[in-house]
Amino acid sequence: MLDAVVVGAGPNGLTAAVELARRGFSVAVFEARDTVGGGARTEELTLPGFRHDPCSAAHPLGVNSPAFRAMPLGRYGLAWLQPELPMAHPFLDGTAAVLSRSVAETAASFGPRDAGTYRRLVEPFTHQWDALVRDFMSLPLSALPRDPVTLARFGLAGLPPATWLMRRFRDERARTLFAGLVAHVMSPLGGFATGAVGLVFALAAHARGWPVARGGSQAISDALTAYLKDLGGAVHTDYEVKRLDDLPPARAYVFDTSPTALSRIAGFGRYYEHYRYGSGVFKVDYALDGPVPWTAEEARTAGTVQVGADSKEIGAALRAVSREGRAPDAPFLITVQPSVVDPSRAPAGKHVFWAYGHVPNGWTGDLTDTIERQLERFAPGFRDRVLARATAGPPELAARNANYVGGDIGCGAASGLQLLLRPRLSLFPYNTPHPAVFICSSATPPGPGVHGMSGHNAAKAVWKKLRRS
Repeated sequence: MLDAVVVGAGPNGLTAAVELARRGFSVAVFEARDTVGGGARTEELTLPGFRHDPCSAAHPLGVNSPAFRAMPLGRYGLAWLQPELPMAHPFLDGTAAVLSRSVAETAASFGPRDAGTYRRLVEPFTHQWDALVRDFMSLPLSALPRDPVTLARFGLAGLPPATWLMRRFRDERARTLFAGLVAHVMSPLGGFATGAVGLVFALAAHARGWPVARGGSQAISDALTAYLKDLGGAVHTDYEVKRLDDLPPARAYVFDTSPTALSRIAGFGRYYEHYRYGSGVFKVDYALDGPVPWTAEEARTAGTVQVGADSKEIGAALRAVSREGRAPDAPFLITVQPSVVDPSRAPAGKHVFWAYGHVPNGWTGDLTDTIERQLERFAPGFRDRVLARATAGPPELAARNANYVGGDIGCGAASGLQLLLRPRLSLFPYNTPHPAVFICSSATPPGPGVHGMSGHNAAKAVWKKLRRS
């Protein structure tokens, strides 16, 4: 009998398996797809030689993850590549605000009226970042806070809505960039604890940047898999689990799946009926004949580029999706251009690029033209660079990855109390009604992102149970 079986070979499932194997437990992972990876994959979606990331591409939380940093993933091929700028937010006048490794450079891009405000906002946390990120990403009670004073101070700044925090800035440049940071979790700007979301992304950039993985996001999943196998763990692909009886006998079962899928497989009925799924996304992967022709010079060297004219336009796009149930006319876009720092991702002189905008959950329309019209506002001539494109709306995303219910790449709405307390209101979110069954997906704290910390935290609950028994 195995000590633990993990269902789902995404970053959280693989991390949970590694953490258990490192502690001497026998572990096997079962994955429905023919390759490991979940939201961290790399594929030729458009033309031969163009290697795209179907979902995550830039990894500010991955490079800062306490779980990943404690593993020797570099031995197994994972290398972080840092673009000249982690992120840029261009404006219609050809200038840009930037999120740089340097707090001073970031503050200067906002202009003199907000430079000091930004420094006062982030500098109390920059020197305590490693303790803060461990405390923040280990909540709830999976570990005692290492720096409770800094964590409490962060909570005072971050728990109010982002709109409150944005009032500290006097000019639009800082407000717009910060609104874009919050929009990465597809949450309305006025929601509970959205200020914390923006702060975490900004602090992550100042600490260790927003890198891409050399060769693509698949390198993260492949490194975790190779490390797991060296620890004696097994990985089985092309193995769909429809019920618990499909799995071999084990002392614990850990699911890197959506709560909906877990309920269906384990027979939990309506246990997660109040869990909410959030907005979907419409994503386009591009093969380009050259770099994106951004008007703003800073955007040409940034790994990630946020696209939205100002904070009002970003807020309106989020409201259109979350409250009005429609696709926005001017969508807020998150774009990543990996080949500015990793030329191996495309043939010589060519580039890969992706962009996505938010749409209602389950939306079946086509946002391609709207996305490209938005890009043309900030990069005139963009369409002339397109060699090929691969589009994926909510139905296609859900078909590729069962955790993306209705196209929600966060595996659950990151809004309201569910931003922090997921998948249920509980001090033990990784436990389920079955004493031997656990959940470790992005539906559990600390939530979305390729960081493995949901798997790490769930593994703690599992090994405590295994040792007690």
